[in-house]
Amino acid sequence: MRRFGRTLVTAALAVTVVAGTAGWASGDSQRAVTGPPPGAAAWRADSVAGRPLPDPAGATPQEVARFFAGLDDSARRRLVRSHPLVVGNLDGAPLALRYEANRIAVAATGEARYASLAAPGRQILAFDPRGRGQVAEVFGDLERARHVSVIVPGSDNDAGTYDAGRKPHTGPAGMARTLRAATGAPGTTGDAQASGDAQAAGAASGAVAVVAWIGYTTPVGVGLDAAGGRLASAGATRLARFTAGLDAVGAPDPVLFCHSYGSVVCGLAARDTDATDIVAFGTPGMRADTAASLHTRARVWAARGPSDWIADVPNVEFAGIGHGADPTSPAFGARRVPAADVQGHTGYFTPGTQSLAAFAAIANGDVR
Repeated sequence: MRRFGRTLVTAALAVTVVAGTAGWASGDSQRAVTGPPPGAAAWRADSVAGRPLPDPAGATPQEVARFFAGLDDSARRRLVRSHPLVVGNLDGAPLALRYEANRIAVAATGEARYASLAAPGRQILAFDPRGRGQVAEVFGDLERARHVSVIVPGSDNDAGTYDAGRKPHTGPAGMARTLRAATGAPGTTGDAQASGDAQAAGAASGAVAVVAWIGYTTPVGVGLDAAGGRLASAGATRLARFTAGLDAVGAPDPVLFCHSYGSVVCGLAARDTDATDIVAFGTPGMRADTAASLHTRARVWAARGPSDWIADVPNVEFAGIGHGADPTSPAFGARRVPAADVQGHTGYFTPGTQSLAAFAAIANGDVR
């Protein structure tokens, strides 16, 4: 009874904190964007040489890949021109076609907040303008990379704010650029490299591609959306399909770097991805009691800096509120990433930090 009472008190505290009555910022409730992209109905009504097109809602990424493999170049390009939003978001479609389709789709919106995404040289792997917008961008050569990492961010990220001015090493794109540079991947600049050792390791182990993935509807602010698992559950389904799409086009099994609420998404998706490693940092929990209960073959890592406010979030789950055990606790069983010199909630990719050096080693496959 005494233990049950303590649980109720802790749960009540969690509800109070996440609801904003303890001084936190409240967030607006968000409607998760799910299902196939706009234009799916027109896509289903079309065909190529009498053959139906794969259903965006039901076809697996492997089935999509086989379908495109059977088309000639003219047929592929006709589909890109006629259905850019579908091709650009179709997991399993050839990467080059998705980049081209998303340039067309972004330009077709006519919205200034998205215009920069269509700039020459950008590799936009997914773009969905519904709601606040979703986007995924590739840094590096995903077709030839020996190692792939995916950044899964937390609250307040969407396609409309993706290119907004931020500190250089924060935000999904900043994290992706900095991580790739820290691995020593060709074509990256020295100012974002964690150390000479990481640079040498990257050169020895081959090129690394990094994907900044905002493929789900993230919470806004720190309110009930951020405290609950509804948006994370929808995001986990999309993340699992996205990683299956990488596999379908021959990309290496990815490392997932999951920040803040993004670690909740990764925790729920873990059993359905083929990730080699799942790295949770600045995490409020992964909706699991232990690393083993994630039911994944991936190695699970966790990091939290000494001044990260996420430490003040109660690690409970009660009536759908809260995200469970602390992944950085010894009892959880994750491998610890050193983070003693990390500042705040978003400083994990700051050049020179222990965390970035460790992230680079994991991304390069140099940790056994």
